[in-house]
Amino acid sequence: MAEIVQQRIENRIPELEQLERVGLFSKKEVKSMLKRATALEYKLHRLIITKVDFIAYIQYEINVLELIKKRRSRIGYQFKREEIEYSIISRINSIFRRATTKWKDDVQLWLSHIAFCKKWNTKAQLSKVFSSMLAIHPEKPALWIMAAKSELEDRNLSESARHLFLRALRFHPESKKVYQEYFRMELLHAEKLRKQQKELEQAEMDLGGYEFSPEIMSGKLAELVYRDATGKIQGADFILSLLTIAAIFDFTKELQDTIIQDLQSKYTDDSLTWDFMAKRELEATVGEELQTAKGRASDIARREERCCQVYEEGLNGLNTGTCTQQTERHTSTPVRTHNQQKCTHQHRYVHTTNINAHINTGTYTQPTEMHINTDSEQTAAVAMAATQRYRQSVDVWCLALQTMVHLGSGATGKLFQDALKHVNPKVHTHTRSLRAAVKVGQISCNGSFLLCSQRGLLSVVPAVSMEIKEKYLDWSYRAGGYKKARKTFTSLHESRPFSKAFFTRMIQMEKNQLRWSLRTVYGFFPPDLWLEYIREELGPSGQPENCGMIHWRAMKMLEGESVERFTAQYTLLQTGHI
Repeated sequence: MAEIVQQRIENRIPELEQLERVGLFSKKEVKSMLKRATALEYKLHRLIITKVDFIAYIQYEINVLELIKKRRSRIGYQFKREEIEYSIISRINSIFRRATTKWKDDVQLWLSHIAFCKKWNTKAQLSKVFSSMLAIHPEKPALWIMAAKSELEDRNLSESARHLFLRALRFHPESKKVYQEYFRMELLHAEKLRKQQKELEQAEMDLGGYEFSPEIMSGKLAELVYRDATGKIQGADFILSLLTIAAIFDFTKELQDTIIQDLQSKYTDDSLTWDFMAKRELEATVGEELQTAKGRASDIARREERCCQVYEEGLNGLNTGTCTQQTERHTSTPVRTHNQQKCTHQHRYVHTTNINAHINTGTYTQPTEMHINTDSEQTAAVAMAATQRYRQSVDVWCLALQTMVHLGSGATGKLFQDALKHVNPKVHTHTRSLRAAVKVGQISCNGSFLLCSQRGLLSVVPAVSMEIKEKYLDWSYRAGGYKKARKTFTSLHESRPFSKAFFTRMIQMEKNQLRWSLRTVYGFFPPDLWLEYIREELGPSGQPENCGMIHWRAMKMLEGESVERFTAQYTLLQTGHI
């Protein structure tokens, strides 16, 4: 072990001599660096080595690189980079390889190596790191996408990016995300070729025998990707996602028409298709000949009528009836079908868009008080009837609460309490919808929100109690200002379950007061909160000298995987990658 360490220390001597000779470091500093490097090398050759030892060694070498960079800038010396920086970068890459060889499953460690390569512009090494990582983690589509994007954006190699996407599809033949990014890459490549051709034509340069392929520049490769993707993956939502990507580029008119034709011919039984077609009619651009307000208003009215006709045609074609018509089989289940959910959103979308469009053109007329009262009573009656019939449906309760809030009804608080009483979130699969109901309850309860919050804080369901804590803090800040919010935070910040959003909101409130008491806000929770604390101290209003103590406290209070995650993120923070 000692011989290996001694050999690696001796390999440092040329660069250390150069550092001292050119005046970047003094003789005393060089000796200190040699002593520190020896200690770190011995740690990596113990019988039991830890990931923290490797990260500490890497961090030390990165700090040396940063210090050299600053001193070069200060004295204006820019020579001998191959003998100094390149040698250190090569050593850091070697340490990263040793670490990733031992801890192959640590994706964060691989990503740290990638971030370092990008930071110090080692593009050749970057491709090798991606290749090694993908050989060990081929099951993660996101890593394939990241590697392909790196080849396209960092190295400008579209052919390498294409090969990576094709390899990714061998492992993930039905991955929507891989196909979407592959489709986007081909369109980006076509756009780049079109720009190059335009620039060369403007410069009137002789291209010799080279010719740009019109098929590639028109997006034919992207169309092939689309055909392959839709042959393996079915669903209107997937086709619409590809259509959204194609719409970004101005040369894909034919491709968009092809996608729309496939959507209309293959997925007429999907509500997403009809929703897209109706919105397409509604969002059609106004012709240039309609310059007057009256002309624009008539065009809006025509598009609204056509939009409603498409929705009606879709409802008739789907054979689902109206949104309120369901069979007795659905009465006992809280889950609504996708088409029924879509029907509700469609009518709400058309109603809101109609009002906004008329307001924009100056043709909107305020309804009379009698008309408002009549519509309000009917709407409230429908909302209450729906909750009585479908008491276990979270979606129905959310829609009813939103309706009552919009109408300004005083019965909203009671309705919110009834919702919490009838819906059982322990067995319900729509946790997000339940949290949406809690949010609506905060807006709607007004005077009774305090009572609602007290009940919610005692809930045995973590999703409910955490959401209530956050909303209760917001309500306290709006109702009583900073002091009341501070009192609420003090009383709840140690009660379980813990919520990161609860702490970050209080941090924002502290920032708004221009008086820092963040030490009582940052506690013993996720590593990213500790990193945020360090960032605040490094900011213009902080005290950078406290960062060392904060790092020590974090390492002392965090446990298990949190320590490794914090160390890795702290390393990225020190190198300027996050």
